[in-house]
Amino acid sequence: MKTEINWTDFEKIALHVGTIIEVKDFEAAKNPAYQVWIDFGSEIGIKKSSAQITNRYSKEDLLGKQIVAVLNFPKKQIANFQSECLILGAVPSKGDVILLATDFQVPNGTEIA
Repeated sequence: MKTEINWTDFEKIALHVGTIIEVKDFEAAKNPAYQVWIDFGSEIGIKKSSAQITNRYSKEDLLGKQIVAVLNFPKKQIANFQSECLILGAVPSKGDVILLATDFQVPNGTEIA
């Protein structure tokens, strides 16, 4: 178990829903990964992320899929690509990621609370 946080700590995390609009193989990554572009709606815009989700998802599976991401981490340079958000997923075992998503379609940019 990780360190307990309080409600104020949780409120600092910008969790939002977005729709994946483009996916490319990330050839320069050390571990198998995709370069992913996510539409978070008109107020937030399109953000990109590097995601090690190749074991479970094909590029075609990901297009149009709504996901949950953290938007207020600092940008991270990964090889020749700058990741702007962190796509969230459950990790039942090393290298296996199951993306977090909503049960129903919601507007891009919807905040998770």
